[in-house]
Amino acid sequence: MTALAPILEAFFAKRLMGQQRASANTVASYRDAFRLFLRYAPETLGKAPQELDLEDLDARIIGGFLAWLENSRGCSIQTRNARLAAIRALFRYASFEYPEHAELIQRVLAVPAKRTEKAIVAYLTETETNALINAPTTATWRGRRDKVLLLVAVVTGLRVSELVNLTVADVELGPSSHLLVHGKGRKDRITPLSAQARRHLTAWFKEQNPSQPDPVFPGTKGNRLTRDGVAKILARHVVEASTTCPSLAVKNISPHTLRHTCAMRLLQSGVDIATIALWLGHENIRTSGIYLHADLALKQRALDRIRPPDTKAGRYRAPDTLLAFLEGL
Repeated sequence: MTALAPILEAFFAKRLMGQQRASANTVASYRDAFRLFLRYAPETLGKAPQELDLEDLDARIIGGFLAWLENSRGCSIQTRNARLAAIRALFRYASFEYPEHAELIQRVLAVPAKRTEKAIVAYLTETETNALINAPTTATWRGRRDKVLLLVAVVTGLRVSELVNLTVADVELGPSSHLLVHGKGRKDRITPLSAQARRHLTAWFKEQNPSQPDPVFPGTKGNRLTRDGVAKILARHVVEASTTCPSLAVKNISPHTLRHTCAMRLLQSGVDIATIALWLGHENIRTSGIYLHADLALKQRALDRIRPPDTKAGRYRAPDTLLAFLEGL
């Protein structure tokens, strides 16, 4: 029998952190996946977590766990697939360390990810964006912070994890103002700031007088905001902005919606899709193609260039009678 506990420990310490140097976000995501799995499997098998063996984790148990996530915990298909990815990573590691379990491992790795529907991305119109940014009151410290945070999020299109991890040292407010963004997969990029964002950040820093390692958007105790904290800030101001812009009330708005809004503003301003991919830090330009599908105006312009189906091809040629008439003028 091969105990699961030492395999899990070696997977995190040796593979993720030692060999792959995985990011903190990746490690946390995998940790959460196995915490849930170690809650489900013992209840199903009647064993304590420390008593589990690799042989206990067959494809049937993995399939039951994925169904439990969706049906009992209400997880989305995307979350279900993310948990499966963590399990697959563990079993791929085990395939090299414990080849005697190759048949079991092969069956688990064959568990398929579930296909998801690809919805049109949600984004805010210019009116909705302005209403949201102007919703926080500037009479309080928290309101001033929230206003700058929402403005920077819309202008730069940063992921929420990138936003909360920004430090003062990452901000350049000179003539060529920009942010040094530490992106996904340890890929750094430079994102320019608009004149409006630069003015608000300059005023914010004068009020805060922060040091270089301090977060740009601190919590009330000076610590970094969390991703959940940003989501709560956004939800609060969406409710406030809905009083002046009712269309916000019927939209499902998350921090990622602000990232989509930035991309759509760039696209509608005539910026090409390759530049948008670089701006957002997409590894593949095809990822940015979702914004082409969401832009109805772009499709309308394409439609306007198409010849109507009931017209003849070629250029219009005036009849001889019309030409003779024109020559007589």
